Amino acid sequence: MELYIIIFTLTIVLSTSAESEHEAFEYAACSDIEEEYYIGYDEEEVGHVDFKQKRGVPTLPDFVGNITFPGIYAIGADAIVGCKRDLPRFIDTFKSLPLEIDLDAPQTSIYPKDDVQLGVQNTLICHVTGFYPPSVNISWTKNNVNVTEGMSLSQYRPRTDNSFNIFSTLKFTPAEGDIYSCTVNHKALQGQPQTKIWDVDVALPSVGPAVFCGVGVTLGLLGVAVGTFFLIKGHNCN
Repeated sequence: MELYIIIFTLTIVLSTSAESEHEAFEYAACSDIEEEYYIGYDEEEVGHVDFKQKRGVPTLPDFVGNITFPGIYAIGADAIVGCKRDLPRFIDTFKSLPLEIDLDAPQTSIYPKDDVQLGVQNTLICHVTGFYPPSVNISWTKNNVNVTEGMSLSQYRPRTDNSFNIFSTLKFTPAEGDIYSCTVNHKALQGQPQTKIWDVDVALPSVGPAVFCGVGVTLGLLGVAVGTFFLIKGHNCN
């Protein structure tokens, strides 16, 4: 039996103003086979611990600068030690509880990371949100063929309503006519997976305005030439 327990969620209100209130939090969880620890700000992860490589990983975007979190690995490791210590007791406790739990179905969207240009590598993002419990399966297809190369998956991220978010990304090079899909499977979907489709449809620059402009200039020049011709002829007749 796999049991996931959240050992603590610490929330700090950084402002008492209703117009500018922000929340910072840290989150630790473990099961008999998994372990997670990360810190966040306003429901967004800003750093987590990679327990396989034994290091802290900042996850803020590049534009905010080089921000690190000294000591995050040691803090996360200590939290997981406590979680693993308490895990057998929680397993014994939950064995006597009914297995039925409230299920929240996911909501899925798919979109490219950057503006799409044919032949230029990009990233498709499949955002899955609002689901509970935190266990989903996400798969990708290209032109109805399953793909795994270039795919990555984020950690589960809790929301303030106790549901979860997760992101799956797929690196791809756009080609006209290609069709991609992201399929999500979750207990709340009752065996009916949720699929979102995205196709490469890049509008090519229109040649109409250039053609009309060229024709207009040509006709204008032709009109000037004809007018000049008749003006000279009339002058010669005089």
